[in-house]
Amino acid sequence: MNWQLFSVIFTIASGVTIGVLMTIALITGFDQIPHIIATAIVGLILSIPIAWIVAKKMQTLTTAKTPVAR
Repeated sequence: MNWQLFSVIFTIASGVTIGVLMTIALITGFDQIPHIIATAIVGLILSIPIAWIVAKKMQTLTTAKTPVAR
């Protein structure tokens, strides 16, 4: 596993996931502090497998290309 790739994707995925969940929570009326904190924690937890899957897929796509020997 390429941990540098995972950390970059996790950073992006966590920001997007928390943003989407926060928007949904605020629109549906969950606007107290405990709800917002719970939404941020759930977003962080959900972004771990998302980043893991995307990093694995990107790593297999980049390592599958082998140079053509002449």
